[in-house]
Amino acid sequence: MSEKAVCIHGHYYQPVREDPLTGEVPKEPGAHPYRNWNERIHDQCYRPNAELGNFEKISFDLGPTLINWMISYDPATFARIVEQERRNYQRFGVGNGMAQPYHHTILPLANRHDKITQIRWGIADFEYRFGHLPAGLWLPEAAVDMETLQILADEGIEFTILAPWQSEDSQVDVGQPYWVDVGENRRITVFFYEAELSMRVSFDPLATSNGDRFMTEFILPRLSTNGHPSDEARLYIIASDGELYGHHQPFRDKFLYYLTHREFSHPRLVQFTYPGLWLRQHPASRTARIRENTSWSCHHGVARWKEACPCAPNGDWKSKLRQALDWVALKVDEQFVNSISPYTDDPWQLLYAYIEVLHGKISVRELIQRELNQSLEEDQLHRIDLLLRAQLYKQRMFTSCGWFFEDFDRIEPRIVVVSAAQAIWWVRQATGIDLIPAAKERLAEVRSWRSSLRGDQVFMNHIERLRYEQLSFPFVQSDIERF
Repeated sequence: MSEKAVCIHGHYYQPVREDPLTGEVPKEPGAHPYRNWNERIHDQCYRPNAELGNFEKISFDLGPTLINWMISYDPATFARIVEQERRNYQRFGVGNGMAQPYHHTILPLANRHDKITQIRWGIADFEYRFGHLPAGLWLPEAAVDMETLQILADEGIEFTILAPWQSEDSQVDVGQPYWVDVGENRRITVFFYEAELSMRVSFDPLATSNGDRFMTEFILPRLSTNGHPSDEARLYIIASDGELYGHHQPFRDKFLYYLTHREFSHPRLVQFTYPGLWLRQHPASRTARIRENTSWSCHHGVARWKEACPCAPNGDWKSKLRQALDWVALKVDEQFVNSISPYTDDPWQLLYAYIEVLHGKISVRELIQRELNQSLEEDQLHRIDLLLRAQLYKQRMFTSCGWFFEDFDRIEPRIVVVSAAQAIWWVRQATGIDLIPAAKERLAEVRSWRSSLRGDQVFMNHIERLRYEQLSFPFVQSDIERF
């Protein structure tokens, strides 16, 4: 009898919600009776799933920006998640956790150095939090292009997971892993998840109202031979938004526990595993080609994150926001490169290593002196410190959920505009170059169809807060030893 296995993958992520000036997540009225959405989702999903031990039984990725918040809000829950993942790593030599790019950027829409930054920071964060390197990496929205896969392979990532329609072969066998050739004798393994089972878990609450029924009516029939050779081992991956287990769908944390912990009456027919472990015994033997610039949540490629798309009506504001922030990114990058190039042939290596400062492993002074390999004056150190902060907020402003929903007047798009304002502010403090008027003009074109809120209003509100802070505390200077 061939080996049959199932993997449930949960994708867990929240954007940076902290106010840049206070460092705290502000009150979000829509999350009532909780103070903000992070607290609400945590209480309904992250904490109960950790307490039930579900993170040990599934494949999962946990976003670095969510981890940062969770560590400060409920470190005990995060410790449980790490402990459950490490049990698998210690037992099998490969864990069930996957890395995630640091700020959940839609990577096909990013330039190469931002792709590398997001991937390297995400891998480094996973190793720092979980104590070992990740075997796999979940791409935000499963959005993929060939350059992204090349970088994953270069950074030592063994596999990722995509939707079946992201394969050029419409008849791709979702029970098998595939090699994808990324050029120059490099390749990476891709798993294509099982679409029907994933749809049932994600969008059919009746199907997941009873674990026995889901196993009997959906999983076991899918594991029958269905014309495949009987001696062929098969893994079917159920890919899902991890927050549906208790938040989007109440009580589904209990469903997940029941399904993955209970000894069903068909132990020889099905086992629960995860991709990294499966590859140890069943490496890919077939090859596939991907459809570039595609995603799992939009059948129009990556249009949802750059322009109007049938998946999210009234999205004309998205192209204006994308164009404005692309311009901001270009200007922030220009000032960064101009300022760092006199000291090094590759300014981006300094940014890639900046994750060590974010983790508190090293001060920004030590990082700059190490990477640039020379002693600098205080004013030079201060200038580079500010430009690195600008780069951090530039990364934040491309968080995917800023474009995901139907209207600009939401928390998520406002967060990315505030991040752009903060990035421009740090550039102004570092160089004296004022990009505020030009950015304001471009963001004035971004308008909510529902409330008429404009992007320049959100942008200038944050700029005025920064100006007020500077006027109120003019003596406060950046202490580079702290960063």
